[in-house]
This record gives sequence, C-alpha cells and structure tokens, in this order.
Amino acid sequence: MFLFLLYLLVGAFAGLLAGLFGIGGGMVIVPVLVFSFVAVGVSPDVLTHSAVATSLASIVFTSISSVWTHHRNKAIIWRIVQLMTLGLIVGTAIGVFLISSVPGPVLQKLIGVFALLLSVKMLLNWQPPGEGKEPGAAGLGLAGGVIGFGSAWFGIGGGTFTVPYLSWLRISMRSAVATSAACGLPIAVVATLTNIVVAWNHPDLPEWSTGYVYWPAVLGIAIASVPSARVGAKLAHSLDAKLLKRLFAILLFIVGIRFLFF
Repeated sequence: MFLFLLYLLVGAFAGLLAGLFGIGGGMVIVPVLVFSFVAVGVSPDVLTHSAVATSLASIVFTSISSVWTHHRNKAIIWRIVQLMTLGLIVGTAIGVFLISSVPGPVLQKLIGVFALLLSVKMLLNWQPPGEGKEPGAAGLGLAGGVIGFGSAWFGIGGGTFTVPYLSWLRISMRSAVATSAACGLPIAVVATLTNIVVAWNHPDLPEWSTGYVYWPAVLGIAIASVPSARVGAKLAHSLDAKLLKRLFAILLFIVGIRFLFF
C-alpha cells in the first residue's frame, strides 16, 4: 500500500512536469522506481531496465492527457509531429533493443550522468542558438530518430531533447512544449511494446510484470498523472515556470549524484 501511494505521488508530480515543460516526468519516475524496486527485492539484473520501461509505459497516459489539453489550446504544430513520427518510432525501437543488453549498474551510471548534465542545463537556462530555418522531411525524421533513441535509454518522453530542438528552430516556447508533448506519445507507445517483447517471460521479473513493464506502478502513476498533466498544461499557458524549473534542476542534480556515487 505504501508503494502504491508513492506511485500516486510520483505520478502527480510527473504529470505536472509533463504539462508544464513538455517532458514526460521520466527523470522523476525512473529514480523512484529504482529505489522502490530495490526495497522490495527485485533482482539487480532487471530492476533498472524495469524502471525505465515502466516509466515509459506510464508516460503513455501522461502524454495523452497533456496532448489533449495542448491541442484544445491550438498550440501543437501537427505537421512537425507527423514528419518526425517515423524517426521517433524507429529510433525508439532500436534504443530499446540495444539497452536490453546493457548491465543494470552501467545503465544507472548513464542515467546519473544524464541527470547531472540536464540539471546544469536547466540551472544555466542554456538553449542552443536559434537556427530559424525548419529542415525538410528528412531532417525532421532524422531528428526524431535521435530523440527516440535517447529517450529509450533514459525512460523519458523525449521532451528533454525535443523542446531544445524546436526552440533551436525558433519555434515559440509555448508551441515547442505542446509539440514536444505530442512527439512523446509515439515514443512511449513504441518503447512500451518493445520492452514487453525483449523481456518476454524473463525469469527474474517480479509478479505482475509483462516484459520489463511493471503494471502496479504504471497504474498508480497513471491514475495521478493524467489529471495533473492537464493542470500542468493549463499552467504552462499562464504561469512563469522559472522557479519550478530551478527546483527540478536541483532535484535532478541530487539524483545524478546518487546514481553515480552511491
């Protein structure tokens, strides 16, 4: 019961982040799942992979809620989403297949490095200089492949990569966040299905798992994340989120240190 309540709390926070920043909250979900899986005795051989896969499965529900709210606000650039989708699908699938062969402790270190880099970027509010020229279909498809590949490794919905990329194209932050949320849905769906396939009937997985996806955690996170994602998406259109962004960066820094050195 305590763990389920924890998943509800994490889901609420992750949903809020998804709506506010166009990210799926995976950088919050993955560390909490890793720690909770350790607490209940999940095998070290699968616990990090299960945390990443379960995070991505829960992001499916967060994305649907967030995308619907952004769509109603007419903020999503659907043409860009369509041109990036094939790349997102292919890159995500390749990423999941490759990550399945990486040892869990190594994967935790990689997530720790990524969390530290992301926290520094957010604290410095660094954005790449604007290009101002939208690439063609091939360029957007390639970008989608890179974003999907990276997202599969870190259990995120892609917003960490997509929002800066769209900002680089000089798309307004409002539309970048909304379009990023829409791009996160195919990433989450493909990653979930692929993670189920690559670990089908793995002997070390906990009960109530399908492949690497642990459904009790998905359920708890999804229940809370769907309504909170709507709140976050609404706030994204009316609030300055700088303070929240800095607090989130500090949290990421702590997570990165924990994964790297403890």
